[in-house]
Amino acid sequence: MKSYKLLFFILIVFLETGNVLSNTNIFNVNNIEIEKKGKSNNDELANQAIEKGFKELLDKILLKEDSKKLAELKFFEIKELVTYYQVSNIITNKNIEKINYNISFDKDKIHNLFYNKKISYSEITNKELFILPILRKNNQIFIYNQNYFYNNWNEIYDNEIIEFIIPLENIEIIQKINLKRDNLFDLQLKTIFQEYLDKNLAIALIEDNNFKKEKIYLKTKILGKIIVKNITVERFELDKKKFYDKIIVEIKKEITNTVKSQNLIDVRAPSFLNAKFIISEKSNLVELNARLKKIDLIESIYIQKFNNKTVNLKIKYLGKLDRIKRELENQKINLRLIDDQWSIKII
Repeated sequence: MKSYKLLFFILIVFLETGNVLSNTNIFNVNNIEIEKKGKSNNDELANQAIEKGFKELLDKILLKEDSKKLAELKFFEIKELVTYYQVSNIITNKNIEKINYNISFDKDKIHNLFYNKKISYSEITNKELFILPILRKNNQIFIYNQNYFYNNWNEIYDNEIIEFIIPLENIEIIQKINLKRDNLFDLQLKTIFQEYLDKNLAIALIEDNNFKKEKIYLKTKILGKIIVKNITVERFELDKKKFYDKIIVEIKKEITNTVKSQNLIDVRAPSFLNAKFIISEKSNLVELNARLKKIDLIESIYIQKFNNKTVNLKIKYLGKLDRIKRELENQKINLRLIDDQWSIKII
């Protein structure tokens, strides 16, 4: 009788074997601010928020070239993608009313749209990136002192996609950079960021030769992969501060797009993981289900076979195996390959 109760419990926990698991959603866009003008009614304001929210969503998860594929999407098509919206806050100041909305877009409908348009989207789980901007001007190198970029990096063009972290001043880094002053392109990220080798890293070498166009050399390490790029920024008629601010914006945009490109998910190519889970207590199964629900990459989970000792699960997920392994580790779920059989265990 006890074993029957346990088997019944397993079925209750995973009641709908094809059910979408994730209850987190990168397709939520919050704090969309709309200013009420004239006699705009609630529906008109909500429509403005949906349109603005959809643009912010695309900026957050798509590469620049893929966003263009959705430029012709009509508003009624965008509105069909919305699960719900709500007013989160209303601020009135000097007769100006500003309304904040939270918009939730339907994951399955977004996936279908991307599938039909042949678009991959980016889901960035590690937003931290350590960067050291180095200025070279008049044959001098400025790292910390008199370096506008180091001192003002996080004051310009803030966004929610990447959290840029500037390392603290370090005499050893100054010495290492000075040793390479005649060939800064050879600087190694592991030399500069010895304390953060497992993080996303970047060095930006910024030239200021008072030319109409200035060059920036950018070296990044994203998810362990070294990527080198060269950027050209036009000065136009900008004064020094505005030109430097423009350089920061262009570098941040380029890095953001690079990070997105290394975190792409192709909805047209799902993967499957067959794994065995050993049951020790009822709570373990409940806890496993709860943790899996927090992983947005997992689309669904199926029970293949079960008894009172083990449950064989088939997990449908998006992305590559190493990515799902990292996500499982983040939720303290250990995935191991034992005798050609994947096994999962709660840590």
